[in-house]
Amino acid sequence: MPQTHLVWLEAPEIAADARPGQFVMVRCGNNHDPLLRRPLSIHQVTAAGRIALLFSVVGRGTVLLSRRQQGDCLDLVGPLGNGFTIEPDSHRLLLVAGGLGLAPLLFLATKGLDEGCSVVLLMGTRNVSLLYPLSSLSSRITCFTTTEDGSAGVKGVVTGLIAECADQADQVFACGPISMYRSMACDGGLKRGRVQISLEVVMGCGVGACYGCTIKTRKGLQQVCRDGPVFELDEVVW
Repeated sequence: MPQTHLVWLEAPEIAADARPGQFVMVRCGNNHDPLLRRPLSIHQVTAAGRIALLFSVVGRGTVLLSRRQQGDCLDLVGPLGNGFTIEPDSHRLLLVAGGLGLAPLLFLATKGLDEGCSVVLLMGTRNVSLLYPLSSLSSRITCFTTTEDGSAGVKGVVTGLIAECADQADQVFACGPISMYRSMACDGGLKRGRVQISLEVVMGCGVGACYGCTIKTRKGLQQVCRDGPVFELDEVVW
């Protein structure tokens, strides 16, 4: 996965409190340059107190973060935000990852498996080089892939597979670009109130103080960092 990095951190306090869908605010440099922290989803958590962050290099902050070496210390704030909720009556989970959308979903998949749920994962990227390595996924996860150029899996976008799988799912969870969510919102086959999405937006503070990540919802204006990043699909005004 070009320009994509997986970082493991010893962070026992964060690991103990983290829930799937939550995030941390990371200071990418060794000082206050760049000034703003970067929000990164918690990708995995271990019982030994380690957390994993999966991210792509998209700007100066993530370039600096990608250069960190074993033994370095990172300044983190978290876990933050409201995460995913697996309902008590849900036994069949469908996870939809567009692009690097697996970042918060793998933690959720692990929790679902631990609770005795079956997990089906749909992953879609532009080409095969951007697909998350299937060898890194649990063999208990049923996985289907799509690529826009047809270099792996089904040719097309990942939303094209949702209709085939949604009827068999008790809940649907998704993370990806806004275009994917808009397509899902138009899908009449998805059960209302049973689809949770993780929004990825630019954040300033991560704690609800700056209002820089405000979005429109059917409940009024809400902040992704404090009220989300997880929302019901039909709650957001597209």
